[in-house]
Amino acid sequence: MKSLVAYYSRTNITKKLAETIAENVNADIEEIIPKENYQGKLGYARAGKHAISEKIIDIEDLKFDPADYDVVYIGAPVWAGKVATPTLSYIKNNEGKLNNVKFFMTAGSSGFDNSFKQVEKYSVKPVKTLGLTTKQVKKDDFNLDSFLE
Repeated sequence: MKSLVAYYSRTNITKKLAETIAENVNADIEEIIPKENYQGKLGYARAGKHAISEKIIDIEDLKFDPADYDVVYIGAPVWAGKVATPTLSYIKNNEGKLNNVKFFMTAGSSGFDNSFKQVEKYSVKPVKTLGLTTKQVKKDDFNLDSFLE
């Protein structure tokens, strides 16, 4: 089965999880790169504001077309209880191309349930979901078996 892992990561926590998933399923990997700057204190504030308003932003051109894959793993951090704006923009830009999606998220502590519900508003109904805290990812304190099967 041909797999793609597409993710956005501001602090490299989601990136670490994305790379682990890609390695386990031998997937191509696509980093979602926003044209907005979300680094530093101002970027952090902008990120929260954009997440709350569900702003769709411009992202850099993609290397891979998700329509070419049997399964697409999509990853995002939780921002202000919502899906990170760059990942939401990726979903919106690929409407109609995301059929067999497994969605994974990372968060400081919570916000998973609302974020998973949020992606369904954008016509993505994940076949599986995974939510891990920053602490779990940093300590490799998780098991991906049921998520990957």
